[in-house]
Amino acid sequence: MLSNKKTYLKRIVFNPNIMVGKPVIKGTRLTVQYILDLLSQGMTQQEVLEEYDNLEKDDILARLAYADEA
Repeated sequence: MLSNKKTYLKRIVFNPNIMVGKPVIKGTRLTVQYILDLLSQGMTQQEVLEEYDNLEKDDILARLAYADEA
């Protein structure tokens, strides 16, 4: 699933001016931690994608790649 880990990690960005430098999904203000929290509270990946229509499936996979690196 994470065979394209480097590609996925390019979707995670750090910017001190966005969410105080926390890792976010590129082009959003959604932190990796926030997405992880939603999933840990029981939301499915599909529900997250439906709730945040600016996200793509690869963004969800990117947070998995990031979590694997942390």
